Amino acid sequence: MLAKLSDLGEQHALAVAGGGERSIERHRKRGKLLPRERIELLIDPGSAFLELSPLAGWGSDFTVGASVVCGIGVVEGVECMITANDPTVKGGASNPWTLKKGFRAAQIAEENDLPTISLVESGGADLPTQKDIFIPGGKMFRDLTRASARKQPTIALVFGNSTAGGAYIPGMSDYTVFVKEQAKVFLGGPPLVKMATGEESDDESLGGAEMHARISGLADYLAVDEQDAIRIGRRIVARLNRRKADHGGRIHTTFAEPEADAGELLDLIPTDLKEPFDPRDVIARICDGRSAGNGAVFDEFKPLYGNSLVTGWARIHGHPVGILANAQGVLFSEEANKATQFIQLANQNDTPLLFLHNTTGYMVGAEYEQGGIIKHGAQMINAVSNSRVPHISVIMGASYGAGNYGMNGRAYDPRFLFTWPSAKSAVMGPAQLAGVLSIVSRAAAEAKGQPFDEEADAAMRGFVEAGIEEQSLPFFLSGMVYDDGVIDPRDTRTVLGICLSVIANNPIEGTDRFGVFRM
Repeated sequence: MLAKLSDLGEQHALAVAGGGERSIERHRKRGKLLPRERIELLIDPGSAFLELSPLAGWGSDFTVGASVVCGIGVVEGVECMITANDPTVKGGASNPWTLKKGFRAAQIAEENDLPTISLVESGGADLPTQKDIFIPGGKMFRDLTRASARKQPTIALVFGNSTAGGAYIPGMSDYTVFVKEQAKVFLGGPPLVKMATGEESDDESLGGAEMHARISGLADYLAVDEQDAIRIGRRIVARLNRRKADHGGRIHTTFAEPEADAGELLDLIPTDLKEPFDPRDVIARICDGRSAGNGAVFDEFKPLYGNSLVTGWARIHGHPVGILANAQGVLFSEEANKATQFIQLANQNDTPLLFLHNTTGYMVGAEYEQGGIIKHGAQMINAVSNSRVPHISVIMGASYGAGNYGMNGRAYDPRFLFTWPSAKSAVMGPAQLAGVLSIVSRAAAEAKGQPFDEEADAAMRGFVEAGIEEQSLPFFLSGMVYDDGVIDPRDTRTVLGICLSVIANNPIEGTDRFGVFRM
């Protein structure tokens, strides 16, 4: 696990490096701060910043991180979604992965009632990939205006170029701050204006900060420098009059830290994911410890039934949670029925759910098909699909097949989903998938009366296994923005605490309306 975490650190370093040393040096010579430096000044001193999708674009032709930094930070005591263009990567231009990452950030802000602060310095769309950007990119501006309509404030601090589509970020934000002699906001720069109209113009008259502050009115505040812009931005947030929902004392303000050492999480996940491990060992290291009046660390539900799935109630940083954790990998009918009931109970008592994945999927075979594994798995997926309490997923180990769906995979819209470096996720394991293809090919050859090429079959199996193995690894999945980040297992409790705090911005209300359960 330490080796995998070292690899993760190297990939995060690529995202932090942005456009590389030369681009960073050129940016600094202009007297400008880097995006993460701007964020550090913006958030409250000593507070955490939960960066989201830092590996977006991994494995693609684009720079890791997708030329934008997204995450949740506390500004003047208010949890905010913060996005910051990285101008060292092609001038902060947006590529297809920038959009995907931005859309995910907007979804999180909407679901958790977060103001959005955009730290803007972008050249607009990455023109060579405009066919992948232009049509879907309009959703970015739609999201801003809808956030404003929901009374989720949007604030734009403009530090440099904000060109073409990028001009609509401040244009559609509730509050705008422009940095004097740095911010340049226009739909078309001097070259485009020259081409379109023949007009000769300069940056300042077209879209300079002072022009927008004094003439167009697009700038609400004119900052003397970047630090001043951040100061003004913090004061705007301080005046938003934001309040968290009242949860009637259900969230404990005092709690005990876990009694077990979080460092031991590194030893819990076997190298071979076929080997089972006890998820109770994970629960003991991420949930609140025993304290006066707090009872047991974990109150297990149906401990003697459906042993491949552990369910029960706990608290994390004082927040109540219901936990579903895979124990032996395979989900049988008993586990599906147990999960369905537990999810209904969580909705009945308005408790968020935490799914800890390590599953190879639902059990197959004649005995289990005849026993109704399909309808029982469908019940569990029905419950997950229609549950209305917030869900968080952490993929610790395997997350294969329909087990990924039943355990609230990305397609089922968890509020947050994180993976450990040990995680793997695919339609099935690489060996199983390659074996299925081999069996089908062998049967096809027999049906045609043709000899079966064993050597070619072995080569095919090796090629398929290698490809599926690569595509099921956490860096690949995180690069596709199929999670919100690959995290160090030792940070799991902290990450979950931040997420639960953000979720608590809204009232938590379950549902009693589910689809038809096939009995």
